[in-house]
Amino acid sequence: MDPTDLYPPSRLPPLPKPVQHQAGTRWRLNAASGLHKGDRPYQQDQLRVIAHPRAQGCVLAVIADGMGGKSGGRKAADQVMLTAQQLFERYHPDSDDPHALLQQIVQESHSMIRLTALSTEQEPHSTIVCTLFHADEGRCYWTHMGDSRLYIFRQGRLLLRSKDDSYVQTLVDKGEITEARARNHPMSNVLTCSLGMADLPTRPVEECELVPGDTLMLCSDGVWHYFTDQDLEIAVSKLQPRDCCQYLIDKARVRAQGRGDNLSIIVIDLARLPVAGQE
Repeated sequence: MDPTDLYPPSRLPPLPKPVQHQAGTRWRLNAASGLHKGDRPYQQDQLRVIAHPRAQGCVLAVIADGMGGKSGGRKAADQVMLTAQQLFERYHPDSDDPHALLQQIVQESHSMIRLTALSTEQEPHSTIVCTLFHADEGRCYWTHMGDSRLYIFRQGRLLLRSKDDSYVQTLVDKGEITEARARNHPMSNVLTCSLGMADLPTRPVEECELVPGDTLMLCSDGVWHYFTDQDLEIAVSKLQPRDCCQYLIDKARVRAQGRGDNLSIIVIDLARLPVAGQE
């Protein structure tokens, strides 16, 4: 039996111990992930949350949504995970540039997927959303290609959301359709950019200062397609990461009505811990 035939429980990856922030605040990262093949015959989404092997409080989260046939899409997503893991293990938070790390993950993943395409009859592609958190700086660095998304919530409200590389997003940007209509547009799955395409655009890495209490959510279109921003605000403000992943996957499965895509989601809460002597 394919293990993805069974609903996998949300997983809590190993995470670093609380870290003292420069401003005197200690962080605790509470993370969970969920992965489900939906109504597809095979799983092409992959995800990973990686604690840095040498630097406490440095965490990389990655989601890849593979495309290109049963094995082609999975190979593309697996290549993203392998590349991200290897580059992050060699990353030195004290001296290396986080922007360069994320750009390298995107570029090398793209190159390896293109090489895979040359050696097979398939045309593998993958989306990526990749987030790097530095606890000692209280900053989040992120990049993406395709329509896998990053959301950041503060005090239960949406602070920012990545913008899809898709045909319907261009229509939204032009004011031709609304965000609500875009989710159900017949061409909502048409991407303008993904890893493995002929020409990958160069995109600057973005960054955002975080505060204790913020929540990061990374997810593929198999999840976000079924929710408004307001739906997600309610979920992250009312539920702990493990329960939030479980709830959103379950609700998306119901709303898909038997036509759902693969689903992948990571939720990370940045919790405040009392400073020594102030407990």
